[in-house]
Amino acid sequence: MDEKLLEKYESELTQARLQAGEESLARQRQEAFSQPEEKSMIKEQLDLSEEIARIDYLIKGYSLEPGKDGKLIWLKPTDPDMVIFSKYGIHLIRNTVCWYLNKNLLLSNFDEATIRKKMWDFTNDLIDTIYMEYDKVFISPSVDECIKVLKDRIERKAKISRYALDIAGKKFTQEELVKAKFDEIEDRVEEELEKIRQNIIKGKLKRYVLIVRVIQDAIHATFMRAWKGQERATLRQHTHISESIGGINNNHNEKSGGTWPWAKR
Repeated sequence: MDEKLLEKYESELTQARLQAGEESLARQRQEAFSQPEEKSMIKEQLDLSEEIARIDYLIKGYSLEPGKDGKLIWLKPTDPDMVIFSKYGIHLIRNTVCWYLNKNLLLSNFDEATIRKKMWDFTNDLIDTIYMEYDKVFISPSVDECIKVLKDRIERKAKISRYALDIAGKKFTQEELVKAKFDEIEDRVEEELEKIRQNIIKGKLKRYVLIVRVIQDAIHATFMRAWKGQERATLRQHTHISESIGGINNNHNEKSGGTWPWAKR
């Protein structure tokens, strides 16, 4: 072989090795930056723990209020009327939601008819379960809570009576009127307390329809992300784009004949 041609090949070989090393280093740097970001995006997209935690706070009656630093924080309810579910009810709804809000469902592939059928079955079963176990699902007021309501009711009636008597020119103290009102129901205090308990439960049951609706919507939104495998398609598309960006230099070299200059056409 001609000596000059051999030197030329050796020079081009050395240059190709240097170029390949630079491309490998650049690719490694790019992967180092892109892979954690890609994994983080995929994890965040499939992680529903924040949504489940939010639902858990809501079914416990918590509310979002501004904290000292201005950021919203979950605060425990101070009004008994905001507490709807018993511990059993909270456990039932939380578990029901967790059965559906998970990545396995997100990465499934459902057509519209299947989603409609599953939502119909789910909603009917949820309605039936809560209805049949409403006495366990909804919280029952304590005796102390019922007594407080009864005292407030007597106080209110006494104030109204006092106002009417004042207009008529008759003077009675608030304490006297409260005792008189209590004497009227002394023989049926237990009955009155039971009526109060039932009325409080009925008030909580008024939230029944709305509760079923919001749970249904949360599950339906999860199913819609799996409609025709959209969630899987989105992740595949993102992965394909990342791989295309990561291999753009290699594709360019292949089209230009690779790293070997004499292989160009």
